[in-house]
Amino acid sequence: MTGEKINIEEKIKKALEKVRPMLQADGGDVKFIEWDDKTGTVKVRLAGMCVGCPMAGITLKQGIEEDIKKAVPEVKEVVSV
Repeated sequence: MTGEKINIEEKIKKALEKVRPMLQADGGDVKFIEWDDKTGTVKVRLAGMCVGCPMAGITLKQGIEEDIKKAVPEVKEVVSV
């Protein structure tokens, strides 16, 4: 793992920490899984009430993904695994 990749992962994790309270307030959560520096993709796992929630896709794209992209411009997409 290169130093640059670790640095980007830390930025992503910090961005997720800012989003987590919003999700936790509704009984959900999000966990960082992986950063792919070749594709610019962040993999996360939704947890708690987010699992199976009909709004989870919107939360992922319009909430989590937007916030992470603002904080870490290298991120192109956030996907749930």
